[in-house]
Amino acid sequence: MHFFTTILLAIVCSNSFAQRVIPLYGANIPNSQNINAEDQINADKSVYYRIVDPSLIVYLPSRQSPNNKTAVIICPGGGYATLQIKREGYDIAEAFNRIGVTAFILKYRLPDDKTNTDKTVAPLQDAQQAIKMVRDSAAKWNLDQGKIGIMGFSAGGHLASSAGVHYKDVLIDNATKKTLCPDFMLLVYPVISFGEAYGHIGSRDNLIGKNPSADLIKYFSNELHADQNTPPTFLVHAGDDNIVPVANSIKFYEALQKNGVNAELHIYAKGGHGFGSIPTFEEWFGRCLQWMRTAQLIQ
Repeated sequence: MHFFTTILLAIVCSNSFAQRVIPLYGANIPNSQNINAEDQINADKSVYYRIVDPSLIVYLPSRQSPNNKTAVIICPGGGYATLQIKREGYDIAEAFNRIGVTAFILKYRLPDDKTNTDKTVAPLQDAQQAIKMVRDSAAKWNLDQGKIGIMGFSAGGHLASSAGVHYKDVLIDNATKKTLCPDFMLLVYPVISFGEAYGHIGSRDNLIGKNPSADLIKYFSNELHADQNTPPTFLVHAGDDNIVPVANSIKFYEALQKNGVNAELHIYAKGGHGFGSIPTFEEWFGRCLQWMRTAQLIQ
C-alpha cells in the first residue's frame, strides 16, 4: 500500500485556489487491512472507486477574500460505492473559497471488506479524524475552533449526519480530547435513514451489508438519534428525488425541531437526485449561504 509521508502539493482542479493533500493518519491507518492496493479514480479524476489512503484536500481562500475563520469539511456522495469528488467536492470547495470559507474535501474510505477490518465504521472514523485534525490545526489555518462544520451530499450526507449524531462514540485516537462534534451541518439531498420505509437501501447495503442486524439499521438511521446537542443544520432536497426520498430530510428536520435545534429545510418541487440545472447551483447554494449568515458563520 502506498502511504503519504509528507504534505504533498496537489493540483486537483483549478490553479486559482491553493490546495494541499494531507493524509488523515500517516502510515498507521486504523481499521485497515494491510493489503497491496492503491486508490482507484477514473480517467478525468472526477470519481473515486476505491480509497485506501484517506486524506483531506485543503482549499484555502485567497488573502483578498473576507476572513470568516469558518471551515467546512465536504463529504462527496456516491452511495458508499464511489466518491463524486469533482461535482460534490472540488466545485463546492472553490465556491466556498470565493466567499472566504476554508474548505476541506474529505477523501474518505469506501466500505470494503477487502480493505477494512470493519467496513461499517471506516467512513465515520475518517470523518471524526478530519474534524479532529481541523480543530487541532485551527490556529495554523486562522480558523475559529467553534466554526468548523461538515457538509455532505447523498451518502456523504449520511456520513456527515452520522458525525453529527454519533460524535460521542469515539472511533479514533483522540489524545487531545477535543470534541469531535461538528459545529454545524450542511446536508444536500442526504441519505439519513437506513429503514425500510424511506431509507436508501443501496447505501445501507454498501455500508452495513445486505443482511444487517436490526441494531445496525437503527444505529445508522440518524433521524432516530437527533437530540438537543445535535449541531445546527441546513437541509435541501427535491420533492421528486426518486433515489433518496425527500422524507429523509423531512424526518431529520422534524427530529431537529422536536429537540429545539436550529434547522432550516428547503424543498424544491423539481431537481431529482443530484440537482442539475433546476434548482440552479446559485439558487440552492445561495440559500445555504444565507442560512450561514443568519447563524453568524460567515459575513
